[in-house]
Amino acid sequence: MSALTSLKLTTSKKPTSIPPILHRRNKLSTKIWEQIQLANAQKAGDTFTVKKFKTVKDIDGSSKNIEMQKRVRPWWFVSAEGKVCLNVRYGAKLIELAKGKTAVEVATAEDLIKTLEVIKAAVEAGELDGQIEQASGAVRAGFGR
Repeated sequence: MSALTSLKLTTSKKPTSIPPILHRRNKLSTKIWEQIQLANAQKAGDTFTVKKFKTVKDIDGSSKNIEMQKRVRPWWFVSAEGKVCLNVRYGAKLIELAKGKTAVEVATAEDLIKTLEVIKAAVEAGELDGQIEQASGAVRAGFGR
């Protein structure tokens, strides 16, 4: 029993669900991770795909899960001035990073990867919670039509 006395014991209960904003942060962070991997793959001349599972019914009516490739579209594009611009998306909605500004201008692929990592850190720190909440509300409103 003396071994247990050296431990710090507490009464704590595991939460049954996470707060919605934390769920949204994690979702956006995962999507940014996919964009980082896509940028790294394009820089190396490779392809990047994410696997997902889809439930389909057979001819006899039984359901089974099949593994499919999920298409990852890049969030960046080349502007008219020849610079690479990066938009951050939550679903189909653009996230406003500053008042009236939805894109980040970068010069090279290395800068693109570094910028994505900075944005991912900002999302995980909660700096974009207001923008994520606003975009989430806009996405949810689109389902109510």
